[in-house]
Amino acid sequence: MDEAEQLRARFVELAPDGFEETEAGGSVELAAYGEAARRVLAAYPAALVVEVDDGWEERWREFHHGVEIGPLWVGPPWETAPEGALPVVIDPGRAFGTGAHPSTRLCLELLIGEERRSLLDLGCGSGVIAIAALRLGFSAVTAIDIDETAVEVTRSNAAANLVALSARRLDARAGGLPNADLTVANVSLEAVEAIVDGIASPRLITAGYLEGDRPELHPFRHVARRELEGWAADLFER
Repeated sequence: MDEAEQLRARFVELAPDGFEETEAGGSVELAAYGEAARRVLAAYPAALVVEVDDGWEERWREFHHGVEIGPLWVGPPWETAPEGALPVVIDPGRAFGTGAHPSTRLCLELLIGEERRSLLDLGCGSGVIAIAALRLGFSAVTAIDIDETAVEVTRSNAAANLVALSARRLDARAGGLPNADLTVANVSLEAVEAIVDGIASPRLITAGYLEGDRPELHPFRHVARRELEGWAADLFER
């Protein structure tokens, strides 16, 4: 289970536009196409390479569907949100984060229960968490990422959702993190542990790691945990 989840997590990085997953005989097979396939092959030289039929460029859409998370609906622009839901429309593309990944869904579940104050989305990816926070009524949202492409995509997705946020490139390890009432860090366990001293928020949501991982983030104390499909997210407070 852990090995399969670690491979899925790696594919999310290598093939953020989407990848195909099939299960048979107790094994899991993941497939990437186009440029993503070249990145996978570079990371896994022993991977199997096969020719595919024409039309794969459009078939990847079949693997991206909207998900309902409490009052939120997070999905691609070619689907329609259910009536009454708060839509967060994310076009799968150049940055990680469509809302369907368990770590993102867990973060949003925890986010729904928080006071609607200011929020810092640390490692914003596509901006799904930042945009969802604004849909939920958070007063001010700042999104940061070390990747300039992620910042550009977050700004683009925010504009498409008709919400206003502040997004900029920042290396959290260098310090100078913006202050907020709540920080959400859907990155990795190692990344969170490396930057926790620079987080000034009184409350913190972390994710991006497997359920077997147990973050120790002094001076925060653990408040709650959510788990889904082998992944985990945690809520902390000072």
